[in-house]
Amino acid sequence: MKRAKRSPKALNPYSSCFFGLWLLTMISIVGFRQIADSPAYKAQIEEWHQKRVNSLKSENGWLNLAGLFWLKEGKNSLGRGSDFDVPFPAANASTELGVLELNNGEVRFEPKFGADVSVDGKSVTEPLVVFSADNKPAVLANGSLRWVTIKRGDKYGIRLRDLDSPLLKEFHSIDRFPVDESWRIKAKLEKPSTPKIIPIINVLGQVTQTPLVGTLVFEKGGKTYRLDAVGEEEKLFILFGDPTNAHNTYGAGRFLYADKADSEGVTTLDFNQAINPPCAFTTYATCPLPPKQNKLTLAVTAGEKRYGDH
Repeated sequence: MKRAKRSPKALNPYSSCFFGLWLLTMISIVGFRQIADSPAYKAQIEEWHQKRVNSLKSENGWLNLAGLFWLKEGKNSLGRGSDFDVPFPAANASTELGVLELNNGEVRFEPKFGADVSVDGKSVTEPLVVFSADNKPAVLANGSLRWVTIKRGDKYGIRLRDLDSPLLKEFHSIDRFPVDESWRIKAKLEKPSTPKIIPIINVLGQVTQTPLVGTLVFEKGGKTYRLDAVGEEEKLFILFGDPTNAHNTYGAGRFLYADKADSEGVTTLDFNQAINPPCAFTTYATCPLPPKQNKLTLAVTAGEKRYGDH
C-alpha cells in the first residue's frame, strides 16, 4: 500500500487543524517592514491589501471551496453526483470515483477502476493512504476538483476545492474602512508567569485548548484595552470582536496578525490589517471564534468590512 509523503513534525493542534498553508500565506502578507510616513504607509497598506486579494484567489485560497463532507467510520463512497456518501458536484453525469475508508484516524482511498483521479499529476490506480497522524495529507484531483482530508477535533472530513469556481470570477475586492494611521498602535505584551491555556471555540462548537502567548495591552482614546494572543514563532494571532460587528464588519469578529514582541515586549497592532475570517467567504470553513475576553468595547473602524454572512 502506498503512503503519502511523510511531513515534518506537526505544530500544536490549533495551528495544524486550522492554519496550515493558509497561515504561511498570511505571514508572507503581513511580514514586511512598516513605514512611518503617511503617504508611503497608505501605499504599503494598498500593497498588503492586493496581496491579501491574491491569496484569497489562489489555489489554496478560500474562494474556491466547493464542499465540506464529514466521513463516517468505515467505508464512504465517493463520486460526482448525489448517489454517494461523499457527493461531489456532478459534471456531465453521475460518476463513481472510489471509496474513502476511515479507520482509527487513518483515511485510505481506493479508486474505482478507470476513474480519473490523480495525486501530484500521477494517476491513482491502487489503494493509497491519504491521511494519517504521521503523514502529510494527500491532495487528490479529478478535473477542476481538488480535495484533501482534514481533522477537526474528533471529526474527519473532505475539503473540496473547485479551481473553476464561479466565485473566483465574481470576486473583485473587499470593502474596507479608509486607511487611518491612528489605528496603528503600539502594544505591550504581558506574558503569563506560568504557561497558560485558553479555550478557543470554532463554528462547529468544538473547543481547542490553546497555549496563550500573552496579553497585548494598548491605549486608544485615553482608555486601556487588552487582547489575548496565540500563535507561534514570528507572528502573534489575535481573534477579536468589537461593536462594528453588529453592522459594518463580520458578525463573528475579525482576525489580526502582529509581529512577535521585541526585547522590551513591545509590538504593533495595525488594525488597518484586520481581516475577515474565512467563514465570511464560504460556508465550508471551520473558523475559530474570538474568546469572550477579546470582545472589545472599542469600535474598531479600520480594516476589512463585512463581506458575507456564511
